[in-house]
Amino acid sequence: MIKLRKKLVVLCLGIIVILLCMNKIGAKAVDREIKGRVLFISSYSYGWPTVKSQIKGLEAGKGKSVILDYEFMDTKRVDDEQSRQQFYEGLSYRLSQVDPYDVIILGDDAALLFAVEHREELFDGIPLVYEGINNEELALELSKDPLITGIVERLSLEKNIDFGLTLYPSAQKVVAILDDSVTGEAERKAFYKCAEKYPDLKFEEVNTSALSTNKLRQKLSQIGKDTILIHIMMSEDASGKKYSDEEAVRFILNNTRIPVLRMLEDGIGEGLLGGNVVSMYKSGQIAMGIAMEILGGRKSSEIEAVVESPNVYCVDELVMKEYGLSLSLIPEGAVVLNHQSTFWERNKEVLIPCSILILALLAVVLWVVFDNFKRRKLMEELEGARNIMEAASQHDFLTGLPNRSKFMIDLEDLIKAGTPCTIMMLDIDHFKHINDTYGHTAGDEALKQLADRLKSRQSPIQMPYRYAGDEFIIILKSSQKKIVEEQAFQCSQLFKKPFILAGEKKQVGGSIGIASYPANAGDIEQLINRADEAMYEVKKNGRNHFAFYHSIGS
Repeated sequence: MIKLRKKLVVLCLGIIVILLCMNKIGAKAVDREIKGRVLFISSYSYGWPTVKSQIKGLEAGKGKSVILDYEFMDTKRVDDEQSRQQFYEGLSYRLSQVDPYDVIILGDDAALLFAVEHREELFDGIPLVYEGINNEELALELSKDPLITGIVERLSLEKNIDFGLTLYPSAQKVVAILDDSVTGEAERKAFYKCAEKYPDLKFEEVNTSALSTNKLRQKLSQIGKDTILIHIMMSEDASGKKYSDEEAVRFILNNTRIPVLRMLEDGIGEGLLGGNVVSMYKSGQIAMGIAMEILGGRKSSEIEAVVESPNVYCVDELVMKEYGLSLSLIPEGAVVLNHQSTFWERNKEVLIPCSILILALLAVVLWVVFDNFKRRKLMEELEGARNIMEAASQHDFLTGLPNRSKFMIDLEDLIKAGTPCTIMMLDIDHFKHINDTYGHTAGDEALKQLADRLKSRQSPIQMPYRYAGDEFIIILKSSQKKIVEEQAFQCSQLFKKPFILAGEKKQVGGSIGIASYPANAGDIEQLINRADEAMYEVKKNGRNHFAFYHSIGS
């Protein structure tokens, strides 16, 4: 009996270890074999907030055997010919004293222009990867050079105005905080051009360059609750005072009575509400990803410039609460700062299976104590419990479909075996609108109805899974064109029949992206990313349709 109990304890401990390790499945592995030297040249200084985010992204994207060094032009403080010449001379000397670099990453416009100007003397034959570039036209023109590629930066006024209208549907006007700097003038044109798309809103600005410090303070304090306020640029006022970004944020927050939106990460988490921002962390991560590809042997001429700016919603939860705004208004997938997570939120992925395991173990122990003669039955029940727990860990609780973990395992098996296959990634169009309009219960019902329709299409060569949120994914054990096209069409027909939402029939659309192995991708991550790209291409072109990865841009 004692031996039996020891075996049970060992078995259960093994199950716990397996459950705790399950979150590791599908995690991206860093290629430790890639080696090389990368130099990051920033237009600004290390103290500039966006630079710190860029560097964190670069560090997150690099391999362990890659050396990453930094140089800073510091153009936010001093930007004249003498300063640029001194930087050139210093960098030229330092480069002469160290081993050559394999890739140069350039942060923001000034660094890119510097590298192009001194390319022959300093970086001859070395691939240049830019990121955080505002001058998209220049960046794309330079990308025609086989040794230059990268990722541009694009601010989104429309998405921030739409977010403001979500928070305050009765808003009467939009006010932008701007100055007369070069950047401010460029953003001013974009701001008023955007007004054409919002005829019901009045567009105004607070020009900090035209107002004294006291007038500026008074102007900001008079902005009422019927306003969507967006902080774009404030580097000076008419009293001659210069503002760092941190000082500008502090001044605005001290003199306003409404939440302030922002299109950059700076200041969010320190009092600004947030908005749709350019993620400098992701920008750095993507730039380093390009550098890693080059270090891995891929030619820079084969890597197209990334024109989709890595924008994300970033929102301060404390500011939402301060102004009495419902947290349900935060866009899906947003980065939420100052979130006070509960113990359950932090540990639920472990607590749920462990709780089930503890209850199962308690039942087993009680059974062993009261019935020493039913060893065989006990082992059978334990085996059954193990099978149930294994099945539960690989299925989605809401829809009953296999979950993301099971999908990754099944797809990995196919690709390891070299089996040609296709994945179809789909999600419900405007799912957030369904939740906001009919409630989350209706949203869950929509997910279950779609899951039931997908189950009806299940076959020996086709298996559906719930991937994440409102996203589903199908593995088709074929990459033959006719079979894939037929299954894609049949899948799109699942959205033809109305859904029942809150007791009413409603037409719901769905976007589907399709990619095949090995035609479109050589590994799991690439295959998933390309199906995702195809799906978002459908979303950009009107939604409620399907697209193949190879047809994007054709």
